[in-house]
Amino acid sequence: MTTEATATTGLSRSLQRLLARTRAFDTRRPRLWDSTLTLFWAAVTLVDASGGWRNTAPDPSVPVWLVVTLSLGLSLPLYRRRRRPLAVLTVMACAALVSAASGAFLQAGYLQMVPVFHIALTRPPRTLLWASALLLPPLLTGAVLFPRGSWDQHVVPTLWAYALVALLGIAVRARKDHTAALVDRARRLEIERDQEVRLAAAAERTRIAREMHDIIGHNLSVITGLADGGRYAAAKNPERAAQALEAIGTTSREALAELRRLLGVLHDDEEAAARDPQPTLADLDALITGVRNAGLPVRFDRGSASPDRPLTPGAQLTVYRVVQEALTNALKHAGEGAKATVLLTHTSEEARAEITNTGPAVPPPPSGQGQGLTGMRERAALYDGTLETGPLPTGGWHVRLRLPREDSPS
Repeated sequence: MTTEATATTGLSRSLQRLLARTRAFDTRRPRLWDSTLTLFWAAVTLVDASGGWRNTAPDPSVPVWLVVTLSLGLSLPLYRRRRRPLAVLTVMACAALVSAASGAFLQAGYLQMVPVFHIALTRPPRTLLWASALLLPPLLTGAVLFPRGSWDQHVVPTLWAYALVALLGIAVRARKDHTAALVDRARRLEIERDQEVRLAAAAERTRIAREMHDIIGHNLSVITGLADGGRYAAAKNPERAAQALEAIGTTSREALAELRRLLGVLHDDEEAAARDPQPTLADLDALITGVRNAGLPVRFDRGSASPDRPLTPGAQLTVYRVVQEALTNALKHAGEGAKATVLLTHTSEEARAEITNTGPAVPPPPSGQGQGLTGMRERAALYDGTLETGPLPTGGWHVRLRLPREDSPS
């Protein structure tokens, strides 16, 4: 980069910083800025009224008091240019008309460009038509009463100047509107992102609550069953009571391990999650063994299977949790002498799980309870599946889960 280019770039940056500071000052203290600008132009016009106006006036004999009055009439209204630009232009156009008719031709008349700019910047486009109607009479009056060459030499260049100022105002307005639109869009996107984050957090809390319910509810039910059995066996068969206590310890440790894994996921510990994955169909044997140890006889039948096309890990977790919840409910409600059956059917089109028990039918839980059934239905719905629960005609309870394959019609 040459020295001239570097200097040009530095000057451009300096101007940008100056403009940025000016806009910031205007935003913080608009009245002080308006007063400063108005007093500046009033001082300039009064300097011109001290004698300089005669250099361009067709009639230098215009009284000084009139020149001073017109100069103030063309400068002081600028204080209200942002709030009432059309009214300001009206007052200034009247002063410009008197200036043209008297032959003073004050150069302060060009200050009418300021309210024209603000009209184009802040008012509807049709307002520019009213502004044109106010700007033309002084120009035509001066051209007719004090002709200098052809009349258009006095009118057309000035109109072009007003038109360029109006175009500048329109351009600045378009840029401001575009910037405001971008800011509004960014704000909407931020709101949408916040909503997505909140929804994701709510979904994650629901998932965690469901997992906690499945883990704690099942394992506590197993521990309760083992404790009851051990208490009855303590007097007659101490060895079996000791086995029950050992099973309680094993179940407790497994529950703690699952809770640690779940809490590890909450802390985004991906390595811990990878080392201790979610339960799958392969873990059903251990689950059913624990239920049997708790005192509920369970017959487990895998039925037909399609080992070449296994379910996804999420679908396997759904089947596991549904079986877990159904057996937990059987432990809680089926009573003594009850038996349970778990039947799995896994084909190339769908997976089915049917869990039944021979205990008494349990009435549905009141509103606000029964989170296990709600969790099972939500899990099934995630994979476009269905869940049916209810009493059996011969007594007992059944749970039927159907999960279609992701690549087969549901």
